[in-house]
Amino acid sequence: MPNARLAGRYAKSLLDLAIEQNQLDMVHADMKYFQAVCTQSPDFVNVLRSPIIKADQKNAIVLAVIKDAVSALSLSFVVLLVKKSRESALPEIATAFIEQYNALKGIHQVSLTTAVAISDGLKQAIEAKIKAETQFTTIELTTHTNEDLIGGFVLSFDNNLVDASIKRDLLDIKKQFLSNEFVAKF
Repeated sequence: MPNARLAGRYAKSLLDLAIEQNQLDMVHADMKYFQAVCTQSPDFVNVLRSPIIKADQKNAIVLAVIKDAVSALSLSFVVLLVKKSRESALPEIATAFIEQYNALKGIHQVSLTTAVAISDGLKQAIEAKIKAETQFTTIELTTHTNEDLIGGFVLSFDNNLVDASIKRDLLDIKKQFLSNEFVAKF
């Protein structure tokens, strides 16, 4: 079971250690890599969370996957977590580290979902518009496509959601017709 509090504490410890050793950007890249591995391989996450697989086997598997791709600091941190039987929280720790890094650096995560893929020029224009409207200095824009939107877009950032999709408009119209707002009630 994921424990956000535990993940936040371990991520904070790693963040402080990386700052102390002037390896913050390197460790950030390592955690992004580890997060990508966990996202792309659910089997790897299942191995980390399995109570049946012994710690030394998990350690060997983790080393085989990330040994050549991450820095010595990140590798020793992951090995320590395996020794302390906290490897099941590794995906959440990586996510928490990235969130804390973004907060430290003032980077805002923005997610844009459209019905069709958009061009790079349009992405840059959207980033510029968001920066102008929100006073954000640094933005990481991730784009997704969802054909169910029919048209328009859904933009989410900092617990805000802007839904300007055709699907949303159609659902609103459906609610209006179902509640009979256009029929006089006596």
